Amino acid sequence: MRLKPAFRTTSVTSEPATGVRRDGSARLRNVTGWATALLTATALVVPVNFVTEEAGPTFNTIGETDGEQLISIEGRQSYPVSGALDMTTVSVAGGPNTRIFAVQTLGTWLASHTMVVPTELMYDPTVTNEQVTTKNASDMSNSQESAQAAAMTYLHEDFTEKLKIADIPGDSPSAKALKPGDELVSIGGQQIKHFEQIADLLAQTKGRPVDVTVKRDGRTLTEKITPTYSEKADKYLLGVAVKKDYDFPIKVKYGLEEVGGPSAGMMFSLGIIDELTPGQMTGGKHFAGTGTIDAEGKVGPIGGIAQKMVGAKDAGAEFFLAPADNCQDVVGHVPDGLSVIKVDSLSQAADAVEKLGTGADPAGFPTCG
Repeated sequence: MRLKPAFRTTSVTSEPATGVRRDGSARLRNVTGWATALLTATALVVPVNFVTEEAGPTFNTIGETDGEQLISIEGRQSYPVSGALDMTTVSVAGGPNTRIFAVQTLGTWLASHTMVVPTELMYDPTVTNEQVTTKNASDMSNSQESAQAAAMTYLHEDFTEKLKIADIPGDSPSAKALKPGDELVSIGGQQIKHFEQIADLLAQTKGRPVDVTVKRDGRTLTEKITPTYSEKADKYLLGVAVKKDYDFPIKVKYGLEEVGGPSAGMMFSLGIIDELTPGQMTGGKHFAGTGTIDAEGKVGPIGGIAQKMVGAKDAGAEFFLAPADNCQDVVGHVPDGLSVIKVDSLSQAADAVEKLGTGADPAGFPTCG
């Protein structure tokens, strides 16, 4: 989870030298000193093409932010909660089409548990800052819907998931067969219930033409499409952008702004579960964590976990829920006094919170390393 980029400036000042003799050599030393200071100050305020990442603020998903409940639920009874289930963030400065000052980059590089990366290593050269912001906002919205789907699945609540085509590039193998707005029904005669099924069903084709059935304007149509193989993604593709469209029995509102990305999904799910379940899941204890989530409750890896653990510890968290696939980034970066629990799924995360909330020993849970 990333805070929307903050483009900060830093000024550097130099104090004039004092007590210098008024002979020629002294004046030369004075001029040289001033020149060195001026060049140093100038170098530090020169814009550089880097991205910096450091610990951002945390937000309690079962608490309030800016005077409003972060997660509010309509259409179902909510129950009292206690403690904290913090989502964690990374504060990012710099990015595409943007420069930050050298002094800011140097300060971040010298600090512990921070990261400084050349912009071209993090972003494609053709990507703009506006595109990054738009994608982060979209990822946040999608993660909130996936979080609710995962929570509903965990609580055995029925809901409907529809997969609709959002966009089709002109060179896509589906360009002449499908249209934006089509709802995917089946691939190769097998009904699609979840987004994650698409890749598996296409893999079974091994690149051979396959029947793709969609709903369009109240009609059901079947088209034969030849998937293309993407070496970058290492899978077969229909060449379409798919949007998940859920129909839930309850409405969940999120009172959070200026934060983007998909990595708060798991913590959103835990917050929803806690508010919809009698009893206080955390037992009044302070938890934090990170991780993407899908509708079936699988927890996925994220970026910036070292910075997020620092932010969690600074906020007072006792326990940190970390995606299992991030363990290599966790080892060696855990702040003193923070217990890290490794999780693969939402059910594992919820079980850990419930048991640790009742006083279970954290040593009895899987960790990284």
